[in-house]
This record gives sequence, structure tokens and C-alpha cells, in this order.
Amino acid sequence: MRGPELSRRALLTLAAAGASAVAFAPAARAEKVLLIEVGGAPEAVAVNSVTGFAYLTDPETGSIIVIDSRTATVGAVIPVGGEPADVAVDTVTNRVFVTNPPAGTVLVIDGLTNDVVSVLPAGPGASSIDVDEQANRLYAVSAETGMLAVIDGVGCRLLKLVPGPTPGLSSISVDSGRELAYCTSTSTDSLEVFDIGAEKFTDGVQVGKSPTGVAVHRASGTVFVANSAIHHLSVVDSAARKETATVLLRSESSAVAIHQGSNTVYTNGGPNGVARIDGLTNALTGALSLGVNPGAVALDQRSKTVFVTDPLHGRVSLIKDF
Repeated sequence: MRGPELSRRALLTLAAAGASAVAFAPAARAEKVLLIEVGGAPEAVAVNSVTGFAYLTDPETGSIIVIDSRTATVGAVIPVGGEPADVAVDTVTNRVFVTNPPAGTVLVIDGLTNDVVSVLPAGPGASSIDVDEQANRLYAVSAETGMLAVIDGVGCRLLKLVPGPTPGLSSISVDSGRELAYCTSTSTDSLEVFDIGAEKFTDGVQVGKSPTGVAVHRASGTVFVANSAIHHLSVVDSAARKETATVLLRSESSAVAIHQGSNTVYTNGGPNGVARIDGLTNALTGALSLGVNPGAVALDQRSKTVFVTDPLHGRVSLIKDF
């Protein structure tokens, strides 16, 4: 799938990054930003930090695009059909899990062969997914029904469907150590807490307007919520079950990712780019302009490379040392 060299690996220089700085944070620079043309309209992205491969969903073409981050090239395109929405990776089993909301299913892909090995029921409209690598479980939520599906990631079978407390759940992030899963609800502007051991929802936390993305820092248990209809990121204390801080952004954000080792938070609420936040102090420490309205954000935990999709132009950015 390698195309012309300049098309597949166009290196952006960031000499003019300072001109795009927001008032709330200094302009930041990256060692380099690689643009990879993938075509279609890439939506979600997940990275296997062990293998270095990233996986993008493209509902426009019904395919999964595999990016080799070591060479910054398209490694494969996996046709899966339907409208693949979200994607998650289990680095232990090297399996990739993809939701297909119209069919209410989760596809299981072997990360070694890129073969679809199973298609699992996950409830009507199942759209967002995350992995509990410690327990080999998957958790998928439906923006259509608010249902949460519990799936055996090794045996590839649906274990349970749990009704949610709200009409729809837009995203999910799992905290394996505390056996909790956090789900955002745009209909109630809340973060709903699912107790994995008890297999039920136990609490709801009010956050910003239309929360869309969510990520949890596993060491501290702090939860970061991207609010897609207001210019701030919500910070939630998992123990106190309340929003304890907000981080003012230049624009609305819909995606958030965390580098677990450094507790650095990245979100697409920057000035046509990505904002960087210190997860300990909640201070906005940098803004990197990409010149486009960014889509989903994911992180390679080993290399700290940030992946940002661009659905409008059919591209993905690989940002190194930002």
C-alpha cells in the first residue's frame, strides 16, 4: 500500500508554530510531524505500543487501516464491511477489536495476520470500546441505547448486556486496577461509573456539556473528559466521584489520550491542532497547530508518539516528541 514517497511520508516543518499559539498556553514544537495519506475518512485510532502498529477505522470504506509507525507507512488495509467506528487493542494477546454500530457487533482481528477471526454480538448500536488487559475482557457501549456489553476477549463471546443509566453512552475508558469503567453521556452531560466487579452502574458525575471522549490515568485514577460543546476539559476525581477542575481550551474537544508514564494528557482542543496538559497540575503546557481540525487522538506508550486523525482530508499525523 505504499504510494509515492512524498504522499505517504510528507514531513511537516513547524517553524511557524509560534504564530498559531493560543492565549492560554505557549506554542509548542515537536521534533517532527509525519503526515500519512490514507484516503477515505479515518475516524478512530488505537496503537499497539508493543508492536508499533496503529489501527484506524474508516466507516466510509468499511475498512481498517494499519499504520506501521516505525516506517510511517500504511502497512495494510483490512476490509471488514459495515461502518467500523471505534477500535481498541489488547497488547497482551495482540488482538484488535472494532465496533460496527449498524450491526451491533464487535469484530476481532488477529494483530499478527490481520485476519478477522470472529464477529461478536454487542447489542444494538455498540459504538465505543475499551479493553481490560488484566482480565481479558472487553467493554463496549452503545450511543443508541446506553447498553454496556461485557465480552470475553480470549474466548470471543458475549458474557452480559447491562442496561445503562442514560439513553446513550458515547465513550468508555477502563481502569483495570480499580475495576471501574467510565462512560460519557452526551444526553445527560455526565460521566457514568460502572463497577466491573458488581457488574452495575453505581455513580454519575456531572461534567461539561456534551462529553464525548474519556481517558483515565491508571496510577492516580484521575479521569479526563473531553467536552464537545464547551471550551474546557473536565478533570474528575475517581475517589471523590466529582469534577474537581476544568482546563480551559481554545476550542471544543472530542478526544483525549494520556501518556501513562508521564501523566501527560493530549486532546484535540487546540487551535486547529493538539493541546498538551500536565495531568498532575492540570496546567495547559503547550499547543501544537496542525493547520486542520483534528479528529481522534491516540498514543504509543513506549515512544510517546501522538497519533491524530484527519477525517476531512483522509490523513493521519504522527507527532514525535511533543
